[in-house]
Amino acid sequence: MPYRTIPTTDTNYFMIVTDKNGAELDNDPDAPNGKLSELMLSSLVDNGITDVFIRCHGWHQDKAKAFAQFDSWIGAFASLDEDRLHMLQQIPSFKEMHIGFHWPSLAWGDEKEASDTSFSPANTQTLRERIDFHIEALGGTPEVRAALYKIFDEVRTDSASMTLSDTLRAAYLELNAALDLGANGAPGEGSADRLPFDPDQTVAEAVNNVAFGNDVGDNPLLAPLRQLTFWTMKKRAKDVGERGLHPLLRAMQQASPAVRIHLMGHSFGCIVASAAIAGPAGATPLPFPINSCVLVQGAMSIWSFTSSLPTSHETAGFFNNILMEKKISGPLVATRSDSDMAVGKLYPWAAGVAGQVAYMFPPLYAAIGALGICGIPTAHNITLLPAAGIYAFVPAHIYNVNSSNFICHGNGISGSHSDIAGPEVAHLLWQAALKTADAS
Repeated sequence: MPYRTIPTTDTNYFMIVTDKNGAELDNDPDAPNGKLSELMLSSLVDNGITDVFIRCHGWHQDKAKAFAQFDSWIGAFASLDEDRLHMLQQIPSFKEMHIGFHWPSLAWGDEKEASDTSFSPANTQTLRERIDFHIEALGGTPEVRAALYKIFDEVRTDSASMTLSDTLRAAYLELNAALDLGANGAPGEGSADRLPFDPDQTVAEAVNNVAFGNDVGDNPLLAPLRQLTFWTMKKRAKDVGERGLHPLLRAMQQASPAVRIHLMGHSFGCIVASAAIAGPAGATPLPFPINSCVLVQGAMSIWSFTSSLPTSHETAGFFNNILMEKKISGPLVATRSDSDMAVGKLYPWAAGVAGQVAYMFPPLYAAIGALGICGIPTAHNITLLPAAGIYAFVPAHIYNVNSSNFICHGNGISGSHSDIAGPEVAHLLWQAALKTADAS
């Protein structure tokens, strides 16, 4: 049930669940009227909560996986007794609440459903399952459905080819148009933060093992589908943050104006968190600033917060207004790791730039989880400390945290992308929140 106690502990949290448009589901068995947010808001006020910690996952699509991830993150945080003691010394009335924000996303790194099954003509049932899988993931409109049937039928017919047929190319372009993803948008602007879609280039890179190696699956003709799925989920993350989490934050601040709110996002969840802070269209402020925000291995543009791009000084990052309008009163912290292949290799591939010769550094298309927040001259570059370390965070400053020393375990195509449940990352969240307490 979405009001959950972590097994073998007395730590609990609310898991707020939304649909793909950000609307909260109204069938929660733990809530009298079906919406868990109503129970959460009552608890916020009635129990004298001083600090709310909200976590946004990235690429887990079902409740079971979301529970497992929230259990590990929140459990690691709750186990750090010294950090809680330090907080109580600053705020004797300190009382915490934890929320996991669950939205329907799709694994884009290690999913087996989308990459490993044979396309032999005899495998009809598996083919149908795969089509249904992508119809659900990509929205299921008639246009999307029609394009997907064309794609899978053509791949099944000509599975040995290493190049796109005219029919398959046209089907991919139809799917791209049906998804309405955009291109050449402002950095951080959901799915528009990419080069124009080129399915031929994508297949060529898959054949040449530029981005995926052998993990691209049994047919490089499906590589453009993975690429489009990636950007669909990126667009959804922005939409869910604006339409789902932003109203929830507003309701919390209206119910308890003095409450301190701390956001953490992972992977695409960093887009959810940033979009929630910025508000619809990136320009809708909350009643009060968010108190701290930690972006863990963010799958979002390194230029999301800059005031001007190196290639176009008149273009700002989509979330630059978060800084300009001081929508975060405490520190904005971002981790990065050299061994995170999901953001280090898959992200630029999905943007359409894999295999191209770099002409600038930092590059135009790269992820925060690989290189940190770029284009901010005042940003601090520091290293992730052990769980007893002390950070000299300053309110309203940006910190890029080289975490390669601790976010370093993992295998497969994603590398260490999800190696974030250790005490070091949990301690980082405590320290960011503590600095807000120091300033209050």
